[in-house]
Amino acid sequence: MNQEIKQRIAESFRDFHLPRYQEIPDVGLYLEQAAKYIGNCLSPLGDTALTRSMISNYVKKGLIASPVKKQYGRDQIAYLIFIAISKSVLSLDALAAFLKIQQQTYPLERAYDYFVREFENLLMFTFELSDTADIFPETSSDGKRLLYTCIIAAVQKVYLEKYLEALAEENT
Repeated sequence: MNQEIKQRIAESFRDFHLPRYQEIPDVGLYLEQAAKYIGNCLSPLGDTALTRSMISNYVKKGLIASPVKKQYGRDQIAYLIFIAISKSVLSLDALAAFLKIQQQTYPLERAYDYFVREFENLLMFTFELSDTADIFPETSSDGKRLLYTCIIAAVQKVYLEKYLEALAEENT
């Protein structure tokens, strides 16, 4: 692939930032607002959008708590961002298992912030915007290893899709 195209794709991720837990709106968001907020956060990644019916389905399946007065709070938005990123590489059952592991191991704020930080770290490394990626640190638990594997799969899927899109555009 042309180095110029490769750099252009990488540059589209230079300022990519997922909201940390405390940056997620603390006011309740209605279903449409929640879907739009998550879509805006994840739009550079490609096909990670969540529709209203998908979100409602995640509530019905017990992946996230029911909205309070039809509004989704910070906890639910954090879970939905994780789900939106991970749904392309995990089944619903696997997502449910992941969420149970998280709930038994770490408070949501800590787990979510860890996930988004490591996702960004590996994304920057994969798109050659960073020279290093600290994967599988020595203090890694089984849960962290599973999470890293999920992150690696999701980032590699984004990488593959972005480059295949660029190749297709180059050939037209």
